[in-house]
Amino acid sequence: MLRITTDENDQAIEIKLEGRIAGPWVAEFSRTWIETAPRLARRKLVLDLRNVTYVDALGKQALIHIHAQSGAELTVSTPWAQHLAEEIRANKTSQENEDQNDSDIA
Repeated sequence: MLRITTDENDQAIEIKLEGRIAGPWVAEFSRTWIETAPRLARRKLVLDLRNVTYVDALGKQALIHIHAQSGAELTVSTPWAQHLAEEIRANKTSQENEDQNDSDIA
C-alpha cells in the first residue's frame, strides 16, 4: 500500500509518500506526478521519502525519472532512505553526463 499526500504553497509542492513504492502503486505515484508537473511552474518539488518502507525496481525508476525532470529535493530520515536518495541523485548525474557526451559526439 502507498499513501500519497500533496501539499502546495507559493514556494513548493510537496509529495509525501508513505508505504511501498512497488507494484501497482508505482502507476499511482506516476499518475500523481503527471498531474502535479504542470502546476510546478517556478516552484520546487519536494519528495518526502521519510515514511517509505520499500521501493521495487520500477518504483526506483519512477523516482529517478521524476528527480531528473524536476530536480526534486528529497527528504529522508533513515539510513536506507538516505542510500536510496543517493542512488537517485547519482543516476541523475550519470544521465546528465551521458547526455553531454551524446551532444559532444553529434
